[in-house]
This record gives sequence, structure tokens and C-alpha cells, in this order.
Amino acid sequence: MHHKEFITQLDERRIETAIAEAEKTTSGELCVYVSHKERHDALAFAKRRFQQLGMSKTKQRNAVLIYIVPRTREFAVLGDVGIHQKCGDAFWKEIADGMSARMKAGQFTEAITHAVHELGEVLQKHFPRERDDTDELPNEIAGD
Repeated sequence: MHHKEFITQLDERRIETAIAEAEKTTSGELCVYVSHKERHDALAFAKRRFQQLGMSKTKQRNAVLIYIVPRTREFAVLGDVGIHQKCGDAFWKEIADGMSARMKAGQFTEAITHAVHELGEVLQKHFPRERDDTDELPNEIAGD
């Protein structure tokens, strides 16, 4: 699938609403990034973009990036050290497996919104929203 077809199939409003809903109950931050470039190591580029977006600067180091590369049909889900310490590798694999199955079925928006929902629940459990919490990162889908 061409990357432009992928992005036109995304329901950005549903994804952004899912991010906002998930963040209502947690101090954690979620970001979805779609790269229109040809990237063959999604995780390596996700790590770089994570830093460029300032996601490692959240107060509790509890940001999560969903990085998608439609051209190469790759994606990565990357959590900062604070959330990774609480969840471990099996959790990230579970999120990735759920996304992969939905993406293979052509359910791109569902793949992302389901992952956001699952991530939000875990973030809420480990990092409940604090009274003075502020939204540290935008909820819009970012991209290049």
C-alpha cells in the first residue's frame, strides 16, 4: 500500500480523540507519528524521533510513541524508561501483536486506537493523573 493511501484511510479525529481520552486518567503521554519516508528499521527511527519530539523530557519519563512507516509496512511502539520499567518486554510485544493483526486486516485506525486504549489503561494503572497534571505533548498525529 502506498503511504498516501494509508494516511487517507486513517480517521485522524478518532485517533486524536482516543489519545485525549487515554490521557484524561494518566500523567502519561501518548504520541502517534506517521513517517512518509522509506524507513527499514522502524525502531531505530522511532528512538530518534522520540528524542526529537522531546518525549524523554516528560516529568515521570512515561511517554509512549507509536511510530508507523506505511511505505515499508513497519511500525514500532516505544515507551520511555519510566513506563518500560513497570511493564516489561512482554507488554510491548502484546501491543505490537494486536496492532500487527489489525493492520494486516487493513484496520489501520482500529490498530492505532486499540493500542492507544491499551496503553492508556496501563499508564493509568502505573501513572494515575495528578491534580496538577498538564498535557505535556500535543495529541495530534505528527509526521514527516
